Amino acid sequence: MSTMRSITVPTDASRLPMTLPRMAEKKRLGEPLVMVTAYDYPSALAVDKAGVDLVLVGDSGAMTVLGYPSTVAVELDELLVLAKAVRRGLTMPFLIGDLPFGSYEVSDEQAVTTAFRFVKEAGCDAVKLEGGGPVSVARARAIVQAGIPVMGHVGLTPQTSTALGGYRAQGRTAEAARRVADEAMALQEAGCFSIVFEAIPSAVAEAVMPRMDALVIGIGAGPATDGQVLVFHDLLGIREGRGARFVQRYADILDEMVAGVTAYAGDVRSRRYPSPDHGYSIPDEELAAFRHALGEQ
Repeated sequence: MSTMRSITVPTDASRLPMTLPRMAEKKRLGEPLVMVTAYDYPSALAVDKAGVDLVLVGDSGAMTVLGYPSTVAVELDELLVLAKAVRRGLTMPFLIGDLPFGSYEVSDEQAVTTAFRFVKEAGCDAVKLEGGGPVSVARARAIVQAGIPVMGHVGLTPQTSTALGGYRAQGRTAEAARRVADEAMALQEAGCFSIVFEAIPSAVAEAVMPRMDALVIGIGAGPATDGQVLVFHDLLGIREGRGARFVQRYADILDEMVAGVTAYAGDVRSRRYPSPDHGYSIPDEELAAFRHALGEQ
């Protein structure tokens, strides 16, 4: 007889805080996990009300909200500001902070110190780092041993995209696919509770999944993973262009934003706004007294 104990939750479990045991139970039951990035208080409110399971304050915020050309330029303190804002807007999802490029690679001590800042200053539940090579694996192990859950990331890793030949799918040859699998296994062995598979062939992800005890969150890795993640601005269309092949757009918010601001500008220039309905009144006698005080006759 199995001694594994199932977690019993009420019917409104989506409104309970997400935890590592609950995520593990969802994986066991085959219930897909939903992960979305968020970078500020309003986006955090939106994903919280939508009932997502995990929220990542991704270094992709460098491009989506800070205007950098890539993720490499963003500073640790900048991401911490974003993470603090997201924390204030969340009640239920599990919050993960993305360790920016240059904030963890130098040494285990640097990695642990950076991870501590995300937990202590921003209130993150876990941190994420990129890559499955020896350096990333060592840093992941050190952070886990320091008591902080770690999410790994293999396949297309934007921080090192130049070394990978640009923003392109990974694991499309037998050798490259084996490398992705080996990196995922190494991160799992290091203690990562979860690993992101980004931009790898669906069949490769499916073949690796039986070996993964860690939660696997896919983005451009097909349907076999334990969950999916998309960037907030991609899925809502708060950006120009269609994005990567794996992006499914569920709204066109940028178009609505431009239309709204354009309508406002037109009303201001034609003096349709503000109308009398948008103003405040003053009693006639008070207005007369005010004008008298100004020296008007």
